[in-house]
Amino acid sequence: MPTYLPHLLIVAFLLLCGWFAYRYRRERNFRRKPYVAPTARAWASHQPDPAAAVRHRVALVGDLGAVATDGHDPVLNLLQGWLQEAGPASTVVVLGDNVYPTGLPAVGHHGRSNAEFRLDIQLDTLRSYDGRVIFLSGNHDWNKGRRDGYEYLLRQEEYVLTHLPGAYYLPPNGCPGPVTMQLAENVLLVVLNTQWWVQHGPRPLGKENGCTATDSRMPFVQLQEILEQNRHQQVLIAGHHPLYSNAMHGGQFTTKQHVFPLTQMHKQAYVPLPGLGSLFPIYRKLVGAEEDMAHPRYRTMRKRLLRVLRQFPNLIYAAGHDHNLQYFNYKGGHYLVSGSGSKTAFVGKGGKATFTHEHKGFFVIEYYENGDVWLRTLEPGNTDGTERAPEAFRQLLSNQLVPKQAPTPASSAS
Repeated sequence: MPTYLPHLLIVAFLLLCGWFAYRYRRERNFRRKPYVAPTARAWASHQPDPAAAVRHRVALVGDLGAVATDGHDPVLNLLQGWLQEAGPASTVVVLGDNVYPTGLPAVGHHGRSNAEFRLDIQLDTLRSYDGRVIFLSGNHDWNKGRRDGYEYLLRQEEYVLTHLPGAYYLPPNGCPGPVTMQLAENVLLVVLNTQWWVQHGPRPLGKENGCTATDSRMPFVQLQEILEQNRHQQVLIAGHHPLYSNAMHGGQFTTKQHVFPLTQMHKQAYVPLPGLGSLFPIYRKLVGAEEDMAHPRYRTMRKRLLRVLRQFPNLIYAAGHDHNLQYFNYKGGHYLVSGSGSKTAFVGKGGKATFTHEHKGFFVIEYYENGDVWLRTLEPGNTDGTERAPEAFRQLLSNQLVPKQAPTPASSAS
């Protein structure tokens, strides 16, 4: 071994430690603070027209599966206040990952009572609401993508529909979708079951399972047809998985995750592994687990979905999955991540993002009679959500007046 090699290794190690220290210092300067892109810095000076009436409101709440069970959950209390304000001309879309860690187990399973308890708390919050309630499923609801996940999904769907009559669980029967729902005049919701494309084991297809799609490509053809037929409408598309993200599922990791990778498995496992510890984030960024954008199944689904969506300007796509709030205005579309219903996690700033915030809360979309569509952030201002924090961001997404014409009947595929 050359005599200078140990010195080179020491120098490389010190440089690596210096780089991680620099990264950590930078992260501390912006973590948990709202980021707004330079192009949107004047957002606070823009407000909806006070003379315009709201036609419909939609709350997009994701990843509620770890809500507090003591009655002091900040997001549920914040949501309850919004429900009272919004009234019947509104909709709540619950964007999946409704029960952590593995959805709703079978009766008799040791985790069943706790899973029911967390789900019941959500259903109780929505029970007296006069608007429409729509549940989606996420990867955790499908037992984290394991081969028996379809059974978990069907159990949860049945439980929600039994204990909250009048709610919707979409797409039904675990089908890939798309399904449509008319929320208000010229406001159309389209729901996709994005977990279907990355799920292991049985996945429903065909009429025998209540689905119209017979293969993995057909839902994108159906989505194209729906969007073509409803160009006159303002369309909101909902799925669990984001199409853009500056957070973990988009390949962004903290310095802590590079230096102390074992904390991903146990919060107290602070074993320093600088250099070696970076292998895990690099793997997640380049290859990915099934829940990551880099994974081949996720990547294929995302590519096919974006190929359709980019043909229709001003579409809004809303997702959960990453535990933060993110908004991207990119290539004519509006892409949301509203996944901080019960947890928060690191989200990077910059890139394609217009707004990011590592904070509990959810997005609301407001449709006005004059055609304006506004995005707003709702975040708890105290530990139990009885106060609302000052608005961190809002944005006019569209000001296109909806034409007064007879609508083409919306397709409904499952």
